[in-house]
This record gives sequence, structure tokens and C-alpha cells, in this order.
Amino acid sequence: MSYIERAVTDDIRKRLFSGKAIIVFGPRQSGKTTMIKQMVAPYSDDTLWFNGDSPDVRELLGNITSTRLKSIIGKKKIVVIDEAQRITHIGLTMKLFTDEIPEIQLIATGSSAFELADKTAEPLTGRKFEYRLLPLSFSELCSNAGLLEERRILHQRLIYGTYPEVVTRPGDEQPLLSMLASSYLYKDLLTLESVKKPALLDKLVRALALQIGSEVSVNELSNLICADNKTVEKYIDLLEKAYVVFSLPAFSRNARIEIRKGRKIFFYDLGIRNAILGNFIPIESRTDVGALWENYLILERLKLQCNMPFPPRRFFWRNMDQREVDYLEESVTDLSAWEFKWNPKTKGKIPAAFRLAYPEAKTALITPDNYDGFLMGQVIS
Repeated sequence: MSYIERAVTDDIRKRLFSGKAIIVFGPRQSGKTTMIKQMVAPYSDDTLWFNGDSPDVRELLGNITSTRLKSIIGKKKIVVIDEAQRITHIGLTMKLFTDEIPEIQLIATGSSAFELADKTAEPLTGRKFEYRLLPLSFSELCSNAGLLEERRILHQRLIYGTYPEVVTRPGDEQPLLSMLASSYLYKDLLTLESVKKPALLDKLVRALALQIGSEVSVNELSNLICADNKTVEKYIDLLEKAYVVFSLPAFSRNARIEIRKGRKIFFYDLGIRNAILGNFIPIESRTDVGALWENYLILERLKLQCNMPFPPRRFFWRNMDQREVDYLEESVTDLSAWEFKWNPKTKGKIPAAFRLAYPEAKTALITPDNYDGFLMGQVIS
């Protein structure tokens, strides 16, 4: 299978040579470098590439003056810094580009939001455009192979996820995912001084993989992996910033009858989640298909919205009587709620308690019969 066009490509192209840096965040191996190579191909002779994983590049760009920078760049028109979070003082270096050489288009990628975002936040205020590139989305895959084909292989997406290399090399999914889960998943996390116990981190990730679709208790996780609450919270935060997991908080406007502090944790890729557990058995034989379905739908909805200027806020809902709504989105003007069912024949409905509390909310049931519209942003009733 050839290169699959990414949805943000056209928008990024429009930003080229605007005098501002372009930063693309996302997990390792999510296709950031490949996308940028495709995008700047017309300028291949005028593009200079740096890889922040290389020690010599880190030394060269770590503490550099504008004069030295100009001499290195020469007559190039585009400079790409891959894995820029690995470079010391990268924010100041990128500021030199935008302030001293504004005619040069600077593009940087980062697989660690906690490092690159922190390092560039203040120096590049008003000087950058930011994008998120996650594993391939439903709409991107449909644009490539067609909606009918994508619906036909839904089971594979729930088991193997949508990392670009996994999608484009059918038959090699399991070894590729095993490599991704072991070689790349923690690469950035383990370079941090705050991660002092890799074995503990691994236990936590496995525990979270077993709990997708369920409300997460830090106290229970602490007891399960034999760590204090503070360490568990810190490691979950780092896993989120490294694009391994993301949280879905509880929605509440009535503290008396609704939970307020709960959260669920989902994975940015189901293939990675299943590789962590070593579980690639077919959907028909699995006991966790409901949780996979929930993770898949919420994740794909996140991909659809992650580069919107003002995306909706995302939640789940549960009251004290344990009535629950799988997924909510709240914007300035609307509240929408959805219940997810893997089996279209299963009776599912939004709880009466929720409808009574939020009569203005738009509600719908999502099953494999109508999920494509939900993942493409169409109104589902």
C-alpha cells in the first residue's frame, strides 16, 4: 500500500513561509517524518534535515548563535528538526529562526509533548502553529481505500490499531506491534530523570490496558502495582504526554447525585494496547470487545477533532445509582451524548436519569451499523 495522505497536510502547506514555526506533535512512528517529507518534496533541494536523536545534532543545535545558525543553513529555504524535544534549549534555538531568519520555514516534530511543548511555550509565543498527528484516522483510511473496505476490516482495526506501518504491511501486524510496544513506547519516558522505576511503569501500563472502559481508581492501581498514589499520578501524566494514553473525565453539573472526580483512561492505539497484553486473538473469541469498541470510537472521535481550533470537551457520565452514558461532548452551544453497543441487536438507550437532568442534550446510540457517520462528524440520531 502506498503513502496514505494525512488530513492536516493541506492546512500545514497553507502555513508554509508565513514567518512562523510549524510544530507537529504525536507518538513515535505515527507518520510525522513521512508526512513532512511528502509535503516538502517540491523543495527537496532547498531543505535541510536534522534528527534530534543524533548526538552530533544535539551538540550542534543545543547552544547556538544566530550567526552560526545562518552559516549552517546557507541558502536552504526549509529546515526540519525531527524529534526536536531531544535538543537542549530548543525553544531558544527555534526563536532564533523565527526572529533572525524569518524567511526560512522551520518545521519541528516532537514525540514528547511534555518536553517540546514546555521548551517552546514561552520562547515561541505568537511565533508558531501547532498540530497533532496521531495514528491513521478512520476518515484518512476511508479516503485511501474507501468506506466499504474500511468497514469490512473493522475487526482488524480493533485488534491491530492504525499505526501507518501496521496498516501498510498487512501480515506483519503482530511483530511490528511487538516492536513498537517494546522499542518505541517508552523511549522518551525513560530518558526522564523522574522515571526512576521502568518496571513499575510497565506494570502500570499493563494495569491500565486491562481497565479500558472502566473507571480508574488511583488507590486500586497503587495497591495493584505496589506504589504510592503520587507516583501513579505522575506516571499516568507522563504516559498521557507521551501519547500512550489519554483520560476521559466525568461530567457533572449536580455534585449531589453525580460523580465528579472519576475518569476513564484509554489508549491512543488499540494495537499497542493489545501488544502490551500479548492478546491478538480474534474478535469473535474475545471477552473485551465492548471495551475495545468504546476505546476505538472515543479515540477516532478525538482524532477527528484534535486539530480543530476549538474542539469540544469530552466526558463520560455516571450518577450515584450507577446509571452511565459512555461518551459526551460539550461545546459552547451544545451538549451531545452517545451510548456505544457492539452488538446492534442489543437494546441500548440513554438512561432516563440523564435525559431528565439534561433534556437539552442530543442523544444517539452508536453500533457497527452507523458508526461511520459518527466518526466523520455527521449528525447521528
